[in-house]
Amino acid sequence: MRDTLRLAAVLTMLPISLVGSTASGSPPPQQEGPKIYISADFEGVTGVVTGEQLGPDGFEYGRFREFMTGEVLAAIEGARAAGAGEILVSDSHGNGQNLLIDRFGEDVKIVRSWPRALTMMEGIDDSFDGAIFIGYHAGTTNPEGVRAHTMSSATLTDIRINDYSSNETIWNAAVAGTFGVPVIMVSGDDATAAEAKARLGDIETAVVKWAHSFHSATTLTPKAGQAAIRQTAERAVRRLLAGEIDPYLVQTPVAITVRFKHYQPSQILAYLQMFERIDAHAVRYNAADMEEAARTLVFLRNYRADITP
Repeated sequence: MRDTLRLAAVLTMLPISLVGSTASGSPPPQQEGPKIYISADFEGVTGVVTGEQLGPDGFEYGRFREFMTGEVLAAIEGARAAGAGEILVSDSHGNGQNLLIDRFGEDVKIVRSWPRALTMMEGIDDSFDGAIFIGYHAGTTNPEGVRAHTMSSATLTDIRINDYSSNETIWNAAVAGTFGVPVIMVSGDDATAAEAKARLGDIETAVVKWAHSFHSATTLTPKAGQAAIRQTAERAVRRLLAGEIDPYLVQTPVAITVRFKHYQPSQILAYLQMFERIDAHAVRYNAADMEEAARTLVFLRNYRADITP
């Protein structure tokens, strides 16, 4: 990876004409440079405040798919301006089919829909150099933050990694860390940025709105939010190239505690020896690392006896 980053640092100083070609109208070849994973959620996108923006039944969903797509494209533009090479995008909200994939360049790949073994981080491995989280939100135990929840606002009240309360940012950063990949940037509201920095350290954050409550915020406009994300992504990749951001590593083996809103899931899961029921609403399980922990959590949250294709 160090050799790749050194080459990318050199290429960022070369004229554009020397690092890409549009001869005969063909797309430019894949840039050499750090390989970037982008995980895109929706609640942290500029302007999002209620469910009306977040799913197909909402009257603003169509317009806000455009804004979500615009923010991911802005992150790609910023990362590429700093010398990023291959990019994989994970559509990680709701049905996993939110991003307008025809808006992306031919050299970008996109993960869509479910189920996925690593959920919001599907496709990441140790070939990646850095990860960017776009449109993220605060965790379920945070009294601040627009649409603050962890994994499921309907069923879960907490997820803990080694007794530390986690959110989607921290959980996914820990999964990335298993592969030696640092999270270099997070975008979302002010509560999200504060949570990210508190656990991940001095990473780059793009604040696109300021929370008043679960369903209210003062927000930038989409164009201003995208500009902030573009600038932050460029700065984040430059810091990655400089070796300034480290992976988020958790102690292994890991102990995962999952707390449900209702008592019956913990009761039934405890019939399996791998799950320990620690109180009426929570179970704990152990995993060798965060990859194994993530796969177990997918099963825990999704298995039903009546599953059909």
